[in-house]
Amino acid sequence: MAYRPTRSNDWGFPRWRGYGSGRDAKPVRLCDRHGCEEPGDCPAPKSPNNPERWYFCREHAAEYNRGWDYFQGLSAEEAAEREAEESRGAAGYERSRHYAWSGPGDGTRSRDELRALAALGLDDEATFDDIRAAWRRMAKENHPDVRPGDPDAAVRFQAVQAAYEVLRSAEERRSPA
Repeated sequence: MAYRPTRSNDWGFPRWRGYGSGRDAKPVRLCDRHGCEEPGDCPAPKSPNNPERWYFCREHAAEYNRGWDYFQGLSAEEAAEREAEESRGAAGYERSRHYAWSGPGDGTRSRDELRALAALGLDDEATFDDIRAAWRRMAKENHPDVRPGDPDAAVRFQAVQAAYEVLRSAEERRSPA
């Protein structure tokens, strides 16, 4: 009869054992860079369109990516043609993917609102009371009747008015009716 060990990993209570807390050794793949003893957890292609991968540590993966040239071996005309061909289809919109679902920052203000806040000289977290105070102050400073000899005052006044209108309409949309 074969010897069976009587010691278990869970002391008879399977729910006491956490997931992945076995006593077995975990396999660790080392970095494929010669002489490196760090774990290789960053896959990198060995060549374009090849399923085989190198596995590097983070430091050597960064070094590999700095030297990677997608258009290696192509002339300038062939590289431009391939780039145009790949961006012609729906994959060309991948560059603007970050515009898909969220706006800039934390998503509470649109891009136009952020531009309007910058025109009023306010930060992104300004309340509507701060916006109204800045609008009144800047409108009084740049009003064409206050500065009759300054031709740029009318342009600044119109910019302040447009910024306030954008922020006021956004505030009205946000506030419950």
